[in-house]
Amino acid sequence: MANITALLEELQNAIKETLSEKKIAVAFSGGVDSTLLAKICSDLGYQVTLLTIGFAGSHDILFSKKVNEIMKLPHKILEIDQTTFHKVSSKIKDKINTDNLSWNENCIAFYYVSKLAQSLHLSTVITANGIDELFCGYNAYRDAIKEGKQIVHELMDSKIENELKMMKAVNEISSEFGVKILQPFLSERFIKFSKKIPLNYKIKDSEDLLRKHIIRKIATDIGVPEISANQRKKALQYGSLIHKELIKSR
Repeated sequence: MANITALLEELQNAIKETLSEKKIAVAFSGGVDSTLLAKICSDLGYQVTLLTIGFAGSHDILFSKKVNEIMKLPHKILEIDQTTFHKVSSKIKDKINTDNLSWNENCIAFYYVSKLAQSLHLSTVITANGIDELFCGYNAYRDAIKEGKQIVHELMDSKIENELKMMKAVNEISSEFGVKILQPFLSERFIKFSKKIPLNYKIKDSEDLLRKHIIRKIATDIGVPEISANQRKKALQYGSLIHKELIKSR
């Protein structure tokens, strides 16, 4: 598969250009994006602590533990307290002042990630946001590709714009804990580079359930566990059970 070496270098450069300190946390679900991010950071010499949040028994907690049995990086987990969850979620909705469910769910998730980071005296959390947007990770890309490449690129632009705005809201929430949430894969340079990679390295057709093929290939090449490299997309709000709990209260 072409472009692999160049893309890996861009992934590494994006991380190095974003981080100014060596002691960092990675928001970690065990999925291919966060595991690839953690592996690259570790290989580059950063002191990595993996942070996972979710309700007890959630997919992300169970799966991240399984993946890190192979990775063997420092790993801390925060189980969300059901008794205070709705008070926290209401406070966050009031603060970011939007009815966008995805924004609320992500801000809630990163509230808990930031709380966990602060308890560990970690002030920088790095995330893999941008990979799904730039490499067709979402199911919506399967519908878009039926309409042609132009529609895929329009969807990509829309999703990137949304993600950039949402992460500003996320950082409003994380600032309560003195924590910065950084996204190297949403840098202008990385976005520009990634958009030039041919679509067939990202998504094959409307039946492509896996997607992000070039990302998965790099992950496998650099030693990301196979169970992670070939794991299908499960968004943070679903893997943590935040979405399920929030919907129950509506």
